[in-house]
Amino acid sequence: MKKTVIITGGAGFIGSHVVRLFVTSYPEYRVVNLDALTYAGNLENLRDVEQASNYIFEKVNITDQTAVNALFSKYQPEGVIHLAAESHVDRSITSPLDFVYTNVIGTVNLLNAAKELWKDNYEGKRFHHVSTDEVYGALGETGFFTEETKYDPHSPYSASKASSDHFVYAYADTYGLPVVVTNCSNNYGPNHFPEKLIPLMIHNILNNKPLPVYGDGKYTRDWLYVIDHARAIDLVFHQGCAGEKYNVGGFNEWKNIDLVKLLCKQVDEKLGRPAGTSEQLITFVKDRPGHDLRYAIDASKINKELGWKPSVTFEEGLSKTIDWYLENEEWLKHVTSGEYQQYYEKQYN
Repeated sequence: MKKTVIITGGAGFIGSHVVRLFVTSYPEYRVVNLDALTYAGNLENLRDVEQASNYIFEKVNITDQTAVNALFSKYQPEGVIHLAAESHVDRSITSPLDFVYTNVIGTVNLLNAAKELWKDNYEGKRFHHVSTDEVYGALGETGFFTEETKYDPHSPYSASKASSDHFVYAYADTYGLPVVVTNCSNNYGPNHFPEKLIPLMIHNILNNKPLPVYGDGKYTRDWLYVIDHARAIDLVFHQGCAGEKYNVGGFNEWKNIDLVKLLCKQVDEKLGRPAGTSEQLITFVKDRPGHDLRYAIDASKINKELGWKPSVTFEEGLSKTIDWYLENEEWLKHVTSGEYQQYYEKQYN
């Protein structure tokens, strides 16, 4: 193999799309998927590539420094793409320490393993840390997050990701570690665990359950199709400048309530339901603490320097996403019932 790349969190939503892209696009790479298979890690996401000759799965928790060091020693990676993270804001409000352990301690464990393995010979090496736009805090009705925006996290989740970003840059400054960081907006698409807005709404519409919308529904997010995010990670990993940060966004802002109404409209059309049927399921619920009003990414840097831009409009991407869930109801059933967590035992004994 020409190169070994460890992808952490590769059984998760975004990670599985990155793993698939690298396994299929770079057959000369050995792609090692490192995942702890917590509730959001699902190896069923990778059924189509799990038999590929250049793909390896390792069940490892990044909070275990000894296990991480052993894995780096075993595979001698030249590259790391770090996506493993606790990522649900609501869960971070309930259990912030879980986010500190995984997102902060786990990241430092990986940085230490890479530093020790690569020593001072960093030629051809790359540590790509995947982060979020939530580290920047919240915007008013105007303006965009740029790579120069100061960090101002408002939730335990975003605070833990901000801390991990700072450690990555500190290792670059202190030890010269060749790092790149990407901060991305909200993702959507196939294989998304149904605790997040879009897959939750699709699941509830299909089951005629209430569609919970926080507050007045006017919280605004910038949405990006997950496959476009995977493409951006590929570009930055291979072509981004060491030490640099790249914001990745969809140029695509939607208020939550407008997004849910569009989702209802598209699902009703695809299921042949009378117009407005699913919209009647919308239920406004008590707002969550520290809810940021608006996120919006200025992704002009990655566009100008690396030529990246989204490949689909939101309406197209949403339609593709709904189609995937309608065609993969067995996957959705396994995820919502917890059956997917038995897949590892079945496949890997």
